[in-house]
Amino acid sequence: MNTQRWMSTQFFSFFMTWGIFLPYWTGWIIYAKGFTVTEASLIMSLGLVARGLSTLFAFPYLSGKFSSKTLLNGMAIGTVISLLSCIPADSFASLLAATLFLHFFYPSLMPALDSAAGVLVQSKQLRHYGKSRSWGSIGFVVSGLILTIFTGALGDEVILWALLLGALVFMSLCLMPAPDALSEKPKVDHTKKGGMLKLFRIKHFGLVLIIVILLQAAHASYYNYGYLFLQEIHAPKYLIGVIINIAVIAEIFFFAIADRTFQKFSVGSLLALAALGSTVRWILVFAFPNVIVFSIAQTLHAFSFALGHYAFMKFLFKNIPHAQVPNAQGIYSALALSWSTAVFTIFGGYLYEIEPRYAFIGMIICTIPSMLLALIYRQIDHKVVEPTKIFDQKLNSKISV
Repeated sequence: MNTQRWMSTQFFSFFMTWGIFLPYWTGWIIYAKGFTVTEASLIMSLGLVARGLSTLFAFPYLSGKFSSKTLLNGMAIGTVISLLSCIPADSFASLLAATLFLHFFYPSLMPALDSAAGVLVQSKQLRHYGKSRSWGSIGFVVSGLILTIFTGALGDEVILWALLLGALVFMSLCLMPAPDALSEKPKVDHTKKGGMLKLFRIKHFGLVLIIVILLQAAHASYYNYGYLFLQEIHAPKYLIGVIINIAVIAEIFFFAIADRTFQKFSVGSLLALAALGSTVRWILVFAFPNVIVFSIAQTLHAFSFALGHYAFMKFLFKNIPHAQVPNAQGIYSALALSWSTAVFTIFGGYLYEIEPRYAFIGMIICTIPSMLLALIYRQIDHKVVEPTKIFDQKLNSKISV
């Protein structure tokens, strides 16, 4: 079996579905099911709460009990069943229940795939993780472009059917033979109690976490109402998928040059730059509500999301002990990528009903504080680092003499 091709196929097929779910699902709830923006934002917010609980507690626990292949199979099957339950759900309560069910299984496939890739890398069966992961980004872009054509021709009802079809394909791929290393049960690891709490004893971890929580929360309106807003400003139906995917293309380009371009930047500088880019992005969308400016602002996703994520990963690998990295990623996924977004989805939904543009300018309530905190962190971290550098230079000069 060609492990590289297997991993690339899994990433591609999963992110084909993610490219449908992330930008379009809120629109499907509103246009296909007939719910209001407020009701849809509440459903999605509670779904994000469930996602955070799943990735922070359920996934790490199950990862210690079952093999990677078993986890992928179980979550893929659970995803398909939960999507099927969305079809007859016409009341608020029934759709909320189906959404909570979906968020328990579906988003956890992302860390499950990364864990599977990690197992294959450690067993030396996968040589290029980045090469396989890039196929995921390609899948995200492709699905958005294809779905744009079908929603334009058949309406928003096609969103669920496209997502269900993609989930069925992914489930079928998961049930097929996989590399043997993924069928091995994990070794028992008695993790010490309070492991996650110990992370907050690491210098500046809490401060950096607050900064990235604010940075990621600022995307709540874009993720949930970007599709709606593009219709509000009369973007051609067939171009909406293209416009949404400008952000993903910018993200791909950023990660391709990040290590080479930002290697010498401090974490504080990177976080401040990400916050600045995010602030400019939402101000542009608010001030110039037209398709051209929105498309230009999409390129700033490379700063608002990708650079912020990159900065946190740089801090993590530099300062967090290897054994604590999974815990740190779990906290980041739950607090920054799920729960904070859930809170600001409700806030953004309230603003959107007043005036759609307000939902985007409202996000600077996150970006400006994150920028100030990043500058403070940069300053205090600079004071710690510089004396160390001076000491090292003096020590090296003495050794050379």
